[in-house]
Amino acid sequence: AMCEPLVNRLLVKRMTVAQALKEMNFVLVARFFLTTFPTNMLKFPVFEVINRAMAFSGLSPSLSGTISGFFFCTIMLPVTNYRFQKSMNPDWKIQPSLLYQAYVPTVARDIIYGWARGLVGGLFQDLFAPEEFTHKAMVFGLTIWASCIISSPCNEWRGYTLQPADRKLEFAKYFKPQNYARSTGIGSTIMGVALMIGMLVTPSAEAAFGYLKENHALAMEITLPVGLLILLIQLCR
Repeated sequence: AMCEPLVNRLLVKRMTVAQALKEMNFVLVARFFLTTFPTNMLKFPVFEVINRAMAFSGLSPSLSGTISGFFFCTIMLPVTNYRFQKSMNPDWKIQPSLLYQAYVPTVARDIIYGWARGLVGGLFQDLFAPEEFTHKAMVFGLTIWASCIISSPCNEWRGYTLQPADRKLEFAKYFKPQNYARSTGIGSTIMGVALMIGMLVTPSAEAAFGYLKENHALAMEITLPVGLLILLIQLCR
């Protein structure tokens, strides 16, 4: 919720980090949290389920990753574009015509990402041979980072396609090396670190949810303030 509005401004509006931060404030981030939380609960599990299912297909990691990327994009692009529009404008209303906007560059990006993740993941496993859980999480994060870098040209193509028609930059002005390095470097690092941390906290999260299932009173004490916070964010609209 904090990083995605920043990254999307670097990608589409070609802002500097300082310029993007000037457009952001607590209310925008808080409102976008109501979008990013439920959509993350859809997007990331769907990709991991597809990826896991393809692991049993008997195909090579790179080919199964390619198929995973195609199915993930085709199924989840409306959610991806909804998130994008909300990150740029919290007051955006759903327009069905925009839910499959930039399909070709996005499906190309996700196919290359899936292929790269399957290929690079195997290479990094052989190279680093991690045994401890922490090291496995670090290699996983590094795999995600490298896969994002490899698929980044199509992500730039997607950003170029998503520009508003009235403020669209010319091709030569949009595709500048410093803009590419800024948006790709920051976006890939955020993704790699986020999923690495997600893997690291999963055992603790599972234990915590298991404890709360057995202690309903404590669960209610935690849920009530969260519900009030969400209501407060809604009122800020």
